[in-house]
Amino acid sequence: MTSRAVLFDADGVIQRPTFDWWARLGALVPTDKEAFVRDLMAAERPALVGKIDFREALGDVLRRWKSTASVAEAIEPWRWFVAEPEVVELIQKLRAAGIECHLATNQQAYRRRIMQDERGYGAWFDRTFYSCDLGLAKPDPAYFREILRVIDVPASEVLFIDDNAANVDGARSVGIRAELYDLSAGVPALVELLRRHDLPV
Repeated sequence: MTSRAVLFDADGVIQRPTFDWWARLGALVPTDKEAFVRDLMAAERPALVGKIDFREALGDVLRRWKSTASVAEAIEPWRWFVAEPEVVELIQKLRAAGIECHLATNQQAYRRRIMQDERGYGAWFDRTFYSCDLGLAKPDPAYFREILRVIDVPASEVLFIDDNAANVDGARSVGIRAELYDLSAGVPALVELLRRHDLPV
């Protein structure tokens, strides 16, 4: 069965980091760098579903770790990403052929503004589903159910592509056809994946 709609994850599927932002974050403290970065990632989770302001959470972590970095310095790595032009072209080719293409990504509001408002991701997709807007995040099945409700396409006619196995499992749990793909495998691997689902690329 050919998919009527394709949901694309962002990080690791359509976009990649431009610098080693893990190293940058680790450099914000003199010791226990890995623990500090884990603390930052944990602090970001509530922001992914819109419960807190990520800047405030980031400031709390910096103070707790007695880092001398400012929030503006610490948040900069969240801007260090770029979309893969060939993947964007594939999405436009699918849309031109009548296939709905939607962005399905976990992001806090700060990064959402960069993607949607500054870099124009909204123009690449029929709809964009940011977790911070929905109040739900992958791999929660409720996240996918809400997308299905909005796009009004049967789950069996939707393909979801993500680089995280847990997210793929979450989508499959509600009947969506989901595939694991990482941009590091190369764009030809994505083309082959889409062709396996009889999509016109």
